[in-house]
Amino acid sequence: MLNFTVGPVMSNEKVLRIASNSAPYFRTAEFSEIMLQNEQMMLDNLNAPDGSRCVFLTTSGTGAMESVVMNVLNNKDKVLVINGGSFGKRFLELSQLHDLDTTEIKVAFGHQIRSEQLEYFKNKGYTALLVNMHETSSGNLYDMNLIASFCKCNGILLIVDAISSFIADEVDMTELNAAVVITGSQKALAVQAGVSIVALNREALERVKSNKEKCMYLSLKEALLNAERGQTPFTPAVTTLLQINERLFEINQDGGILNERKKIIARANEFRKFISEFQFKFVPENMSNAVTCLKTEKVKATDIIALMKDEYNIWLCPNGGEFKEQVFRIGHIGNITDCDMQKLKAAFIDLKKRNIIF
Repeated sequence: MLNFTVGPVMSNEKVLRIASNSAPYFRTAEFSEIMLQNEQMMLDNLNAPDGSRCVFLTTSGTGAMESVVMNVLNNKDKVLVINGGSFGKRFLELSQLHDLDTTEIKVAFGHQIRSEQLEYFKNKGYTALLVNMHETSSGNLYDMNLIASFCKCNGILLIVDAISSFIADEVDMTELNAAVVITGSQKALAVQAGVSIVALNREALERVKSNKEKCMYLSLKEALLNAERGQTPFTPAVTTLLQINERLFEINQDGGILNERKKIIARANEFRKFISEFQFKFVPENMSNAVTCLKTEKVKATDIIALMKDEYNIWLCPNGGEFKEQVFRIGHIGNITDCDMQKLKAAFIDLKKRNIIF
């Protein structure tokens, strides 16, 4: 099966070979060295400011989002959450679940955040803003320069979910003045799912240090303490962490993160030029390089996805909720070859010949 979803995605042969071996014992100096390398390479690729730290949590992206909400924020905070889709809603629900003073900034599905939506909350005592910089459910990439400028001017802590943006889109912690950036193993890093990565600047680290812990397993305090020696407080997804090490070294040796992004952009542009000849509509106002989100009106999105899977051996990415029958997505991240791209295009062409799509 070819996998054109947005995660988990296809991995290359070197990564797959690591997965074919039994997981090694990890309480060793050798594994600690690998983890210290992982932390430094991630901080470098995020252009994190001096004094920043990075931890690797064996959890889903949602687990990392919840960990940040619990460990970085507290009941004295007044929190803004940008909600433009499924993942913005998740941040909102997490903030509310943990009894934070939370205000939603509602953004229409697929639409860009506007300056007037932010300016309304200027000088009103807000202390933190949570945003999924790429709202993966719609494929929309928010104007992070606008958001970052608003936060900086108002002394607001910026917490960024870049789970599907890291590598595919520019994520510069220093430029954004982001206190926290979250990403995951199963997106553009293109390794197995199960590890989420949290980078924190000095201000966020001080908050973690001073806040009372609310959860043992998702404790950033414990994760940071153990990471000083290249370890984790609990048994991690060892094989996935080894794969991350392989991928980060591979990216560095192949021209760095900018070159990796160029490959993703090329695939995205190639597909978008091709699919524009069909009667689909692009959903987002500002598309992430990671995924193309399409709206269909003459055939159900679920039917397209089922046909691609059952008749062409291709996985596409469905949408849930109210857009389940209208919207589907095609990912551009992972180990996608030119041959894979040709097979994807041939499948769409064949569906058109069969008068299933137009």
